[in-house]
Amino acid sequence: MSENKKYYITTPIYYPSGKWHVGTCYTTIVCDALARFKRMQGYDVFYLTGTDEHGKKIQTKAKEKGCTEQQFVDELVGDLKTLWQRLDISYDKFIRTTDDYHCETVQKIFERLYKQGDIYKSQYEGWYCVPCESFWTKTQLVDGKCPDCGRDVELTQEESYFFRLSKYTDRIKKLFEDNPEFLQPQSRVNEMYNNFLKDGLQDLAVSRTTFDWGIKVPFDPKHVVYVWIDALTNYITALGYGQQDDTLFRRYWPADVHMMGKEIIRFHSIIWPALLMALDLPLPKKVYGHGWLLMGNEKISKSRGNIVDPFILSDRYGVDALRYYLLREIPFGSDGLFNNELFIKRINADLCNVYGNLVSRTLSMIASYNDGVIPTPADYTDLDREVIAQAEGLLAAISEDVDALNVPVALERIFGLASRLNKYIDETTPWVLAKSEEGKGRLNTVLYVLAQGLRFVSVALLPYLTIAPVKALDAFGIGAAERTFDSLVWDRAIDGIKTSKIDHLFPRYDLTKEVAAMEDIAEAEAKKADKAKAQSADNKPADKPAEQPKNAHEGVVTVSEIGIEQFAEISLKVARVVACEKVPKSNKLLQFTLDVGGETRTVLSGIAKWYAPEDLIGKNVVIVANLKPAKLAGIMSQGMILAAEDAEGNLSVITTERPVSAGATVR
Repeated sequence: MSENKKYYITTPIYYPSGKWHVGTCYTTIVCDALARFKRMQGYDVFYLTGTDEHGKKIQTKAKEKGCTEQQFVDELVGDLKTLWQRLDISYDKFIRTTDDYHCETVQKIFERLYKQGDIYKSQYEGWYCVPCESFWTKTQLVDGKCPDCGRDVELTQEESYFFRLSKYTDRIKKLFEDNPEFLQPQSRVNEMYNNFLKDGLQDLAVSRTTFDWGIKVPFDPKHVVYVWIDALTNYITALGYGQQDDTLFRRYWPADVHMMGKEIIRFHSIIWPALLMALDLPLPKKVYGHGWLLMGNEKISKSRGNIVDPFILSDRYGVDALRYYLLREIPFGSDGLFNNELFIKRINADLCNVYGNLVSRTLSMIASYNDGVIPTPADYTDLDREVIAQAEGLLAAISEDVDALNVPVALERIFGLASRLNKYIDETTPWVLAKSEEGKGRLNTVLYVLAQGLRFVSVALLPYLTIAPVKALDAFGIGAAERTFDSLVWDRAIDGIKTSKIDHLFPRYDLTKEVAAMEDIAEAEAKKADKAKAQSADNKPADKPAEQPKNAHEGVVTVSEIGIEQFAEISLKVARVVACEKVPKSNKLLQFTLDVGGETRTVLSGIAKWYAPEDLIGKNVVIVANLKPAKLAGIMSQGMILAAEDAEGNLSVITTERPVSAGATVR
């Protein structure tokens, strides 16, 4: 292992305020796959995760439950560690912000910043979202609510310490300008610049006095440190920064990748770099804000009650199935759907039909035609060499994908090789070759190509699936020396190895029956969540649906003439329809999930009279991309789909004549 090949990757630390859900798993599984991949490349990897355990929300939840805050978080953290063990998460350290060493270091950092003038005392007055633990200005609110979660905020006025965030505006701007790879994807850069940086940063309140569950300000103990200052510093306190033994900090910092959901990008791409600048520390190399995991129209979230239990899913379908769906199905950087039907289809199509079936067929043929021993190949044909070339190019291709943090594409390539091997079986017809002595030499080559190709596929899958590839490699008799990335060369001979029988790696599910069963499970879980929510003191009446515009297709305003300057302010883009469904209790509205070139948007359109939802999935539409978001039927719509209206009042969605990539500008 090379001394200069270090790789430090982090998830955000998770907030233990309720039951864990499949949305929680997404970031952790992605980071686990990246960490495993880098280890197989020979990197010295440190993978950090943990829990963020302070704040008013936890204090309130603990009081409702009739226990101490520490007892409350201890139980949930235990459940989370059990979940990570279940999902084979290979973290190197799990930090808790209630750990003594973390609390002591945070106090040292706070005191240092105060002494050097980066923190000062003043009065805070502004809007605070308790569930998100976020401060907002009035102009940042959306319809008077938190722009991240859409819930009510409270006007807060209290004495507070402030971090001079404004002091670092120019340096943060320069960071973005000089380091285009620092914040990814690009849509997050635009969001941070337009919403926060463009008009200058405002100083940040970094202490609270209205609750006491947190790290005390050492020189003013009636204050507790703002939870986000507490949480962000975990990335360095976990490595020993500011402590007697800082070996890990000197070895691994700066981080190679901070990965998190897009809702906390502001903290990681603006506030965290500013804190590091104030501490004269190197900045992380990359901050990546992926999209949300959606079910229907809402982010999967324990606080919204839209929960999918990862324990149930992994019990019923296996850990590999859950890991694979989250890694393969979600467009990286964009929002993705967790859908029962799509989940089962992925298992059947990819895991069962492509990979599992290929393993079973190949082992069966080796057992039947060569007594279970991988044969020695004869001369290769052009067809063989085509397959070999695809296998030998696999590692370089997926390495580029992983460096670009594009895990779904890497998996697509791996399963592309598996699909090619399945096709190779049909092209070479081993069952025909086995019928004649003349075909024996050719049969041996075919079986060897299949076994060797499957070794490439299975080894490449090891960072992503932790059970099935191991079983497959065991069945093929492939030892540890042939399970490394370095071994993925075709002339690494495996002939003469004795194979063994194996049960089907993945069962094939009856789609209709399984989806019905999943719906029953989901309904039971929803009832549990509703009961728990009703008992919560935080439960508030649902928002009244916003009044819909009289013109159901987004409320069209007619104007006489506009100048070219006004027209230039309208951003028209091509969007691909990823999903479409009717809006409950509305006869007019359809809800679209749109791919707008690297970001996913929810847009409502009043065209249900003219289109069934399934008519539009996969099609390109044109949207007004910079329209101010508006709430329709209780759902936030992020744009307008353009449609033409004929003399009879019928609507026809505007689309593109030829295929055009999502996100393309309409001129």
